[in-house]
Amino acid sequence: MRTLTEKLSLYARYHRDPRNIQTHFAGIPLIVISVFGMLSFPVFSTAISAALLLFVLSNLYYLVLDLKFGVLMLGFSGLCYALSQQLVLWAGAHWLWASVAVFVVGWVLQFIGHYFEGKKPAFVDDLMGLLIGPLFIVAEWAFMAGFAKPLQQQIEADAGPVQRRT
Repeated sequence: MRTLTEKLSLYARYHRDPRNIQTHFAGIPLIVISVFGMLSFPVFSTAISAALLLFVLSNLYYLVLDLKFGVLMLGFSGLCYALSQQLVLWAGAHWLWASVAVFVVGWVLQFIGHYFEGKKPAFVDDLMGLLIGPLFIVAEWAFMAGFAKPLQQQIEADAGPVQRRT
């Protein structure tokens, strides 16, 4: 399995334009919320939903990949999961349509960002990009807060620096 640095560096190669990263700060959480929302149906007639299974399995993956970022992802995913459940409650019988609408808005933002970037989304070349995207924005937030500077430096050495706009 690739390391955290390798996965983030590969993903970062598709995300060097700051406008693309900014659209991802909104688009990725919307997509995660909507996927949890769309999967909020019981599995095998139990109280366990497909959304809860995705939440648990994805966070186990993040924790195995890197403990510190796994804990951050647990917080991010937990917030997205809680918001998805609020969306489902708010939308009532229309929970699936509401989740799909949020999903579409999230992807529109993603594609606007990739228009600025001039590159296709990372998941087109590697489906793992769908799991790494949320981790990438959590890492970017950590970098903005002044944390994990050695990781940021390694990613920039591998993928190049984020282009600065004047």
